[in-house]
Amino acid sequence: MRRYHGFGHGPPYPVRARALFLQPCPSARLTFPFRPVAALMGSLVSLCVGTSFAKTLFPQMGAEGISAYRIGLAALLLVVVLRPWRRRWQSSDLPPLALYGVTLGCMNLLFYMAIGRIPLGLAIAIEFTGPLAVALWTSHRKLDLLWVALAATGLALILPLQGLQAAGALDMVGIAFALAAGACWALYIVVGQHVAHRYGQSATPMGMLTATLVVLPVALAQSGSALFRLEWLWPGLVVAALSSALPYALEMYALRQLPKRSFSILLSLEPAVGAVAGWIILSEALTPQQWLAIGLVMTASMGSAWSVRTGPDR
Repeated sequence: MRRYHGFGHGPPYPVRARALFLQPCPSARLTFPFRPVAALMGSLVSLCVGTSFAKTLFPQMGAEGISAYRIGLAALLLVVVLRPWRRRWQSSDLPPLALYGVTLGCMNLLFYMAIGRIPLGLAIAIEFTGPLAVALWTSHRKLDLLWVALAATGLALILPLQGLQAAGALDMVGIAFALAAGACWALYIVVGQHVAHRYGQSATPMGMLTATLVVLPVALAQSGSALFRLEWLWPGLVVAALSSALPYALEMYALRQLPKRSFSILLSLEPAVGAVAGWIILSEALTPQQWLAIGLVMTASMGSAWSVRTGPDR
């Protein structure tokens, strides 16, 4: 799943399942926190490598199919580890959890459909505009206008303003999918904050189960009974491990050790890591203009996280 955080606003949220219920360390260490930083960077690398590997499976399994495997297997893992059945659930819990899960499922499915049409690094950069918009919407500092301008400029450099038929023009449907995934990410942050405060760690597995119910019918409509071929299980497990299980474990450790602002700033490196992973694994070479666009979106994200507050992290 995608990575979910509020760029410094509220608690960080678990990509494409993250630790909704964890609070970062309230104060930074005097020495450089090498291990948590390495863990977070390892999470980014694992996530982007896993997503790049997933894209290589699209010709056989389809974006919908591999998305269903990733979400479904991750949901099973989280249910086993977090055991949400221990909580006494009520009928009033269904609406917020359903909205949370539907948002999560749509976000993951839309993102996978986006990277099926446009390079991974650019899709991540476009999707980042969702949580960045939430962070800037909840802040009213004049400095935030700078981050808005940088993000807008980066997005303008990605869009095929020179014409849809021009050489190197990106697929507009892919861009639309990435923007829709970003909108779902933004909604996920708003809804996720509510369910995290209300249900704690039980929210994540329940949301993932609901997300599976959202994505699975779409995958079945696209692949039919072929979705359950045994030879697809092992690649699906690899994708779930690299894109969900390992990043989840590494980020849980980093969240406990790093201040919230530092965590969000480092997390803003994901578009660049995704672009490099796409270049190495998928041979997705980006133009200088596209690299500049990614850099502008990353700078806006880092700046928004850095300027949230100058005092201790909450």
